[in-house]
Amino acid sequence: ISRVVVETFVGHENLPISGGKSDGLSHRERELLVLVADGQTNKEIAEMLHIAEKTVAAHRANVMQTLKLKNAADLVRYAIREGMVEL
Repeated sequence: ISRVVVETFVGHENLPISGGKSDGLSHRERELLVLVADGQTNKEIAEMLHIAEKTVAAHRANVMQTLKLKNAADLVRYAIREGMVEL
């Protein structure tokens, strides 16, 4: 998936995928976004943050809705663009 994300990112670097920076996200949602972009599963994130897997899924859905993203690849691409993670 990393190769596909990078190729998509490079091929569409001038296309916005959201309305702006991570405005509207809570600290926890930004933290979760970084972990998702790093390839962590919901279960792994739940264990790391000491929260329920359902809470991780809810945060992830909120992030996607807030940023108007459609899938995990969009989440990763967003995190890279915003400098939240490095390649």
